[in-house]
Amino acid sequence: MNKPFMAVRAGARATTLRESIFKAAVLASGAAALAATLALHPAHAADASNGKVLADSHNCAACHGVNLNKPVSPEYPKLAGQHADYIYWALRQYQMGNGNPHLGRNNPIMQAQVQSLSQGDMKDIAAYIESLKGDLIDKK
Repeated sequence: MNKPFMAVRAGARATTLRESIFKAAVLASGAAALAATLALHPAHAADASNGKVLADSHNCAACHGVNLNKPVSPEYPKLAGQHADYIYWALRQYQMGNGNPHLGRNNPIMQAQVQSLSQGDMKDIAAYIESLKGDLIDKK
């Protein structure tokens, strides 16, 4: 690196106008790149009605029971009324599966169920599950 830059970095010399303009230009170009990326990938507003269609087509009730609140086996969780953020993240973890041992969940049935889902699909399913009346108890 050049000596004047190192002096500015060390605080031994004040930043010049040219350097300030350069830093502002770099910051502006980064902000423009971020804005362009966000414009190409708008946030997905969850659609609970589409989530119901997806949950029905993936036959979630086969394991999680009627209204996703009466599992057919004690091994399976009640889903109805769970927070959408929790459900979404759980689905993402099943999708990551064994590929990411720090984040993935290892359950062959659920891994197979979620492989074809997009992140938007999982948000829709999560919104649907959250909208269901469950009998889970919130402890305060």
